[in-house]
Amino acid sequence: MTTQFLFATGIENSNPTIQNGAVRMDELEKCGHYKHWQTDFDLVQDLGIEFLRYGPPLFSTFLGDGKYDWSFADLAFADLHRRDIIPIVDLCHFGVPNWIGNFQNPDFPRLFASYAKAFAQRYPWVQLYTPVNEMYICAKFSALYGWWNEQLSTDLAFVTALKHIVKANVLAMQAILEVRPDAIFIQSESSEYFHAENPAAIKPAESMNAKRFLSLDLNYGLRVDSDMYEYLMDNGMTRDEYHFFFGQSLKQYCIMGNDYYQTNEHRVLADGNTVASGEVFGYHVITTQYHNRYRLPVMHTETNLWQGPNGDEAVNWLWKEWANVLRVRNDGVPIVGFTWYSLTDQIDWDTALRENNGRVNPLGLYDLDRKIRPVGEAYKQLIADWRQVLPAHSICLQVPIVRPSESDQGWAQQQQQDARLLRKDVSAKMAAANQINQ
Repeated sequence: MTTQFLFATGIENSNPTIQNGAVRMDELEKCGHYKHWQTDFDLVQDLGIEFLRYGPPLFSTFLGDGKYDWSFADLAFADLHRRDIIPIVDLCHFGVPNWIGNFQNPDFPRLFASYAKAFAQRYPWVQLYTPVNEMYICAKFSALYGWWNEQLSTDLAFVTALKHIVKANVLAMQAILEVRPDAIFIQSESSEYFHAENPAAIKPAESMNAKRFLSLDLNYGLRVDSDMYEYLMDNGMTRDEYHFFFGQSLKQYCIMGNDYYQTNEHRVLADGNTVASGEVFGYHVITTQYHNRYRLPVMHTETNLWQGPNGDEAVNWLWKEWANVLRVRNDGVPIVGFTWYSLTDQIDWDTALRENNGRVNPLGLYDLDRKIRPVGEAYKQLIADWRQVLPAHSICLQVPIVRPSESDQGWAQQQQQDARLLRKDVSAKMAAANQINQ
């Protein structure tokens, strides 16, 4: 069992569609991972990183209801197992297969849960999951901004996408726990804040600051405030759909992942429009807000910055984010990990994947020739400096993570059995409580 701080990176696997579904923005293809996947895993190890946010492309693996193509996943995950790299498996990253369509499809939650269970059955040694990445951003960019997938821009479409995405995440967690009862879910979600520019902007800013919590409120079964309840009901969510999210008994399996970039804070204008504000509060303040709301252990699951003309811009941002992580920890928030995202440079994120320009974004630990960037060297040193210090001198939780090489050992099997019995006991007590309440 490993109890160290979770220093991580990720291999960018976004794959939304644009141009009314005609173009798939497959970052694994654009960034060369299908060709260089073994080299990429070498780079992870060269950095001294043991945790990798990673997942197979949903759109090309999930071929139909009950039909899968595991050929690439089998190669990649066998190699991760051999290397004893611990994956945090990202099953849905902004896109779905063409045959499902988009996030307006009411069958998506059921179908995705079946895929999650099939994955867990095929790779039973995997313990850490992010079933659906950045649920709020996925719904917002697809159905409120009109950028991806369904490319709609109404509150009705946003609420529809959101309820389907979060339900898919919840059902996937349940399905995975049936196979791997000691699974841990690190829910990577964008941590946002909206600043009112003037008094006239206070009301729209308050509304946006409530909406930013909707995905996690539903995911963790926290009742929304009255304004947000009316918003959901006015835009297509039924009472039964709302009540589904309560009493699922899943929060105890979760670590809250908070993603933070310079673009996560916004200035709200009097007319309700927003412009980028840049970093104002920063990761420490905003993550503390999220922790105060959900009272869960947290992990910094994404950040990056372009390497600019001076060559040290990303290095300085890494230092700043790490200083924020330490401040969060020192203020008493149980923080278990940190992630620079991603391993290599990305392509076309300067337009949020809305345009297929093939433009390289220099924000990886390595460039696309797999040559290390200054921020990669800095992160490697940071990990070496802090790896042994944090577990002994922090309030970080001891997360009961089973390494791939340990998955067949007796104690690991006993941990799963104990988790299975505990889940059955909790479910029975909740069923009894619900019967009494009725």
